[in-house]
Amino acid sequence: MSSDASTVAAQLGRPARGWRGVAHRCPCGLPDVVETAPRLDDGTPFPTTFYLTCPRAAAAISTLEAGGLMGVMSDRLAAAPERAAAYRRAHADFLARRHALGDVPEVAGISAGGMPGRVKCLHALAAHALAAGPGVNPLGDEVLAVLGDWWAAGPCVDAPA
Repeated sequence: MSSDASTVAAQLGRPARGWRGVAHRCPCGLPDVVETAPRLDDGTPFPTTFYLTCPRAAAAISTLEAGGLMGVMSDRLAAAPERAAAYRRAHADFLARRHALGDVPEVAGISAGGMPGRVKCLHALAAHALAAGPGVNPLGDEVLAVLGDWWAAGPCVDAPA
């Protein structure tokens, strides 16, 4: 197992399913988002192409979800046609990136995080934003801005040698 795969397993408390590689690295140097295959080894469709692995970031995002940020974002999405159009573009970007990894008809047209019509999972939106880079997923970018510097305390796990 590679050191990145071992680090991700330590972050998740289990090996990553459908591991394809690191999609983004935290400023601390460890993986914080992995890219997963659109179909797991057992044949199960797996639409979550980008999976947030950093437990610190994931916990902070869970707090944002519990605080109602998804509802606020969904309301703003419904009220702002430009934002809704940008979110649809993020959905299309996600689908294109997943399709480049393989065609899985069972999840065709389904992206992550509630895209394109609602906000369902801030973890998925943040992971997509980190993997794709700034400006691709505006709501994911917003989650990251609210999240702040989750890495400031140092690495979330001890990286295996």
